[in-house]
Amino acid sequence: MTQDSTQSATGTAPAVSARALLPTIVPALLVGVVTSLVLLGVSAAAEELQHALWRDLPDALGVGRYSVAWMFAVLVATGVAVGLVVWKVPGHAGPDPATTGLEAPVLPLAVLPGLLLVTALVLAGGPSLGPENPIIAVNVSLAVWFGARAFPATAERGWVALAEAGTIGALFGTPVAAALVISEALAGQRVKGQLWDSLFAPLAAAGAGALTTTLVSRPSFDLHLPPFGQPGWGDLLASLVVASAGALLGLCAVYAFPYTHGAFARLRHPMLMLPAGGVVLGALAALGGHLTLFKGLDEIAELAADPDGWTAGEFAVMTVVKLAALLVAASCGFRGGRIFPSVFVGTALGLCAHALVPEVHPAVGVSAGVLGLLLAVTRQGWVSLFVAAVLVASPGMLALLCLASLPAWLLVTGRPHMQLRPDGTAVS
Repeated sequence: MTQDSTQSATGTAPAVSARALLPTIVPALLVGVVTSLVLLGVSAAAEELQHALWRDLPDALGVGRYSVAWMFAVLVATGVAVGLVVWKVPGHAGPDPATTGLEAPVLPLAVLPGLLLVTALVLAGGPSLGPENPIIAVNVSLAVWFGARAFPATAERGWVALAEAGTIGALFGTPVAAALVISEALAGQRVKGQLWDSLFAPLAAAGAGALTTTLVSRPSFDLHLPPFGQPGWGDLLASLVVASAGALLGLCAVYAFPYTHGAFARLRHPMLMLPAGGVVLGALAALGGHLTLFKGLDEIAELAADPDGWTAGEFAVMTVVKLAALLVAASCGFRGGRIFPSVFVGTALGLCAHALVPEVHPAVGVSAGVLGLLLAVTRQGWVSLFVAAVLVASPGMLALLCLASLPAWLLVTGRPHMQLRPDGTAVS
């Protein structure tokens, strides 16, 4: 039997030689650094604008920074501003965000300025969305444009993989998340061959993106919750129940997504859809308070700093309001991702479980709640496990989360995704 027939029989491809992999290192590192700088630049601009909108301007006007009237005014104004960009700026800030996920389409360069502008407006103005989806789309489009000119013989898919990996590494401050996402994507595409050969260049991009972010901004996802030691049977039961509850809660948003999107789509014009979304978000902010605004990372740190500082009812209200705000923001046309707001929802759910049953350790409740929410909303198993685990720096938590993911995954698998086709039907 020849070597080729042996490879065919085993279903594998030959390993790539080191000579073929070495030339990919420099482009991968360059892409990783640039993707991080794009993310950091947009985040810095959004942070400055956020300070102006939520600190300097209300102080100058003599109104409360997070008074109901001011939250309502800023969210509606954000809807108007984003609506103007989507309506008038060339490219209309990209495709309908309800139809996009972490695997971003390659967009024309003319679309990118508008998309970057609305991303900064959303991050600063308070809608409950994160930067991941639009920043990945921008970085993918830039990488493909650069790659087609600098290395015309290179396949477009390779540049897409580098940009996605670099951005995910930059978002989470570690290349591990990117490696997990890419591994899951390769499995879904039934890519055969050597896994580490396929991961070599994307992992270099992810490492460069993560290191650049770490050196510049020093991000940390550890919530510094009360220390968690060795897990017990009660912790296992709590993780199973909370993760399953999180998955079911996330599925409520998933099933409601096509209907809320359809309701806003009936308005037909971005200058109606987005301001209307701002009105609804303003009403939700009045109900849930200022902690339910923005992408949610700073806000979960505030919750975790005092796990016993709110009642179970207050945590429950924040959980429901934040999930509703995520649903509305993603449906009416605001550009942004769903991962970071989902982390807030899962955190609030886990702390609600702790408030209801004090025997539920806050670290167990938070990790399991985040795991269940992310499984339902993203359908990315490895990323969900990773994010839930890094929130609590405890080796004993990982075993609990792996077991808790089993019933949660049984609840979400085969269900629709929180992503729509262009015709408005759910991706399944």
